[in-house]
Amino acid sequence: MFEVHKESAVDQWRVYLSGEIHTDWRTQIEASSFEAALPVSFSAPVTNHSYSDDCGVEILGTETNKFWHDHKGAQINAIRTKTLIEKADVVVVRFGDKYRQWNAAFDAGYAAALGKPLIVMHGTDHAHALKEVDAAALAVVETVDEIVRILRYVIRGELDVAQN
Repeated sequence: MFEVHKESAVDQWRVYLSGEIHTDWRTQIEASSFEAALPVSFSAPVTNHSYSDDCGVEILGTETNKFWHDHKGAQINAIRTKTLIEKADVVVVRFGDKYRQWNAAFDAGYAAALGKPLIVMHGTDHAHALKEVDAAALAVVETVDEIVRILRYVIRGELDVAQN
């Protein structure tokens, strides 16, 4: 007889939450995961838009050319992003409805290149535009609840069949 182990070999799962910064989806995932008592810690990019845009010139000095302004910020932000994606056990990338999120697509590609398990979240209206990103993902979802249920399953081997 085989014994089924519900707990995973990972004591604390590290989940990187990338993508759209205009809604509270990260907070919802964190709260639902805490409520489910999942052994997870979350990390994310700096979500203060002006800090993220201006960190390079605030730290390294002003630029008259907008390209170099953005370039300095992108490089400093990449220190955080690369480090946290590399440390992550799972990477979740959300594509919102309003904005083109090239950085989210880049993060998804970077995570996929590193072989990180990738969960992508977006609405059905983005399915065609994100088909290559979706193909690299191990799961494509539309809701926060689906993400938390996936985490619960992969960490504990549990399904909440009452929700089906």
